[in-house]
Amino acid sequence: MEFVLDTHTHTMESGHAYFSLEEMARAASLKGLELLGITEHAPKMPGTCHELHFHNFRVLERKMFGVELLMGAELNILDFDGHVDLPVRQLKKMDLVIASLHTPCIRMGTEEENTRALLRAMENPLIDIIGHPDDGRYPLNYRELVYGAKEHGKLLEVNNTSLSPGSVRQGARENYFRMLEYCREYRVCVVAGSDAHAARQVGGLDQVKQLLLEARFPEELVVNRSVAALKEHLHKFSGQQE
Repeated sequence: MEFVLDTHTHTMESGHAYFSLEEMARAASLKGLELLGITEHAPKMPGTCHELHFHNFRVLERKMFGVELLMGAELNILDFDGHVDLPVRQLKKMDLVIASLHTPCIRMGTEEENTRALLRAMENPLIDIIGHPDDGRYPLNYRELVYGAKEHGKLLEVNNTSLSPGSVRQGARENYFRMLEYCREYRVCVVAGSDAHAARQVGGLDQVKQLLLEARFPEELVVNRSVAALKEHLHKFSGQQE
């Protein structure tokens, strides 16, 4: 399976990443990607950019080095009712929106609490992707998660960083196998994201590819296969023809 896009990357604006927007775009071009998502951490993540950073995407080119750019954010889910840390008026201006559970921003809850947080976040029509729903420190009911993604039209991420050696997220491989079983059953699409914080990691999706191969996961349920497949699922592009 060939992947032509990477939807989850961070530049130095996220505070604990180390390369510029142009350097990340150049890396994507060298990897042969057609599309790159730049998803800086939203304001409640310690050290990241100010809310004003997300106001001014209109000044940026949407194509660099032959790679289409989608400018957005990785939101922090702040509580078990699914509240996030950027307002609707800003989310409406974004090309791509991920929402994730991060330890600096929300405590580790019970399976019921964590699942509720993600399901309530899915009710926000401006959120496109649930990021790295894999960390055993945040146990989830995967059947409910996948059914919620189907009901609300969300993509579930399979995160390469979570699957890489040394990841602080616990049990990602086993949790993804469980999630993918339900995705196959309910015909819910997934998206592979590198979660790159350095240029060399852009498009680095080898761990995801191996997992999907082992799980014998249907290629037609992986949106990284084409830009058109991704855009069918994004609120900014819904109804548009490629």
